[in-house]
Amino acid sequence: MSDQGPEGIRLQKVLAKAGIASRRVAEELIELGRVQVDGEVVREQGRRIDPETAVVHVDGVRVVLKDDVVTLVLNKPRGVLSTMHDDAHRPCVGDYLHNRKERLFHVGRLDADTEGLLLLTNDGDLAHRLMHPSYGVSKTYLAEVPGPVARDVGKRLRAGIELEDGPVQVDSFKLVSSAPGRALVEVVIHEGRKHIVRRLLEAVGHPVQSLVRTAVGEVRLGNQRPGSMRVLNRQEVGSLYKAVGL
Repeated sequence: MSDQGPEGIRLQKVLAKAGIASRRVAEELIELGRVQVDGEVVREQGRRIDPETAVVHVDGVRVVLKDDVVTLVLNKPRGVLSTMHDDAHRPCVGDYLHNRKERLFHVGRLDADTEGLLLLTNDGDLAHRLMHPSYGVSKTYLAEVPGPVARDVGKRLRAGIELEDGPVQVDSFKLVSSAPGRALVEVVIHEGRKHIVRRLLEAVGHPVQSLVRTAVGEVRLGNQRPGSMRVLNRQEVGSLYKAVGL
């Protein structure tokens, strides 16, 4: 019997093609009720779906079914603009994408002086939700600041700081390391306002000397070299979908 028919493609074949498991293991996942299609648990082995329109979750994690959908992480170097093109020919994110066939766009921005994790995708729904403040996806930064850092700085930032465009508070703050005259601190925040981390640390007396974004949600930069890109793995993409309710 053919796996593909007028009603679509057999679910186990779709899961196998998406790299979830072999067809045999995919059949076991279906039998165990671990697969959802469009919000409903599917246990029937003959179920056919259209990968172009169906929304499939395995163990609660969204599965990317379309071959042409891609999400990347760029470690944006300092001095590179978060734009796809710059009329003044300054270095920009678009310079790193000449060899990609997909039409990618950056998810949010990092200012030129900030380096680190920048997501690039052609998944419009995912990008829109990641940038929308109502979903509150956390972003993690490492900042080098003048030291020493007083013990109450974290408490003040968690309680909230009044800036010129309204109050803001961090999700977490910790001192990573310190040396005479300087300190490395980690800030986790779900706000996306312009220069928000720099303005916050300036407000508590620690102007930023260098700033790196190390994570968005559960996607981490790790040891990725500045200027390098990598494709997100299935778990990372799934974590982003989950964070924004897709």
